[in-house]
Amino acid sequence: MSKQLLRAGTSIGANLVEAQHAVSKDDFRAKIYISLKECAESLYWIELLHRTNYLDETEFKSINVECLELYRVLTSTTKALENNKTDI
Repeated sequence: MSKQLLRAGTSIGANLVEAQHAVSKDDFRAKIYISLKECAESLYWIELLHRTNYLDETEFKSINVECLELYRVLTSTTKALENNKTDI
């Protein structure tokens, strides 16, 4: 499970870097959406690691708060992208 979290968590940043160097507007949008999906997956793994006592309460709260904040930012970004689809 921890390896899955590492994979999903690092994929968020990797896709954001790729979005910065996108070759088209659609490519940019796709990379942002992938980052959001990987962030959602990371939240799943964090919860599962907590439920199986791999993460104690303090670790869980710290990591979960950070990931939720990033999830909110990416959700807002994807909504803005969708609302401004023709402007990008």
